[in-house]
Amino acid sequence: MGKFANELIASLKQAAAHAQGRRVPGMRVTAVEMPDVKAIRRSLRMSQQRFASTYRIPLPTLKNWEQGRRYPDAPAAAYLLAIKRKPREIMEAVAG
Repeated sequence: MGKFANELIASLKQAAAHAQGRRVPGMRVTAVEMPDVKAIRRSLRMSQQRFASTYRIPLPTLKNWEQGRRYPDAPAAAYLLAIKRKPREIMEAVAG
């Protein structure tokens, strides 16, 4: 087999080991902090409708995040963390 095939097989073995929860030497894992969307919204004492409207998040998306059917991607997670830390400033920034 060629070099590419060997690297591909090695990568697949690493991925399988990682998926099984085994530590893989040399494999870098990046953890992304997942914000608790419902907790952020509740801390601001906003309804889903008001939070979605205020921060320009589609209501169905917000509901999916809160109910665990979907998870925010990295940019959305960063946006939610910004809302958590500076809600007033973000609200002013997105006001139309």
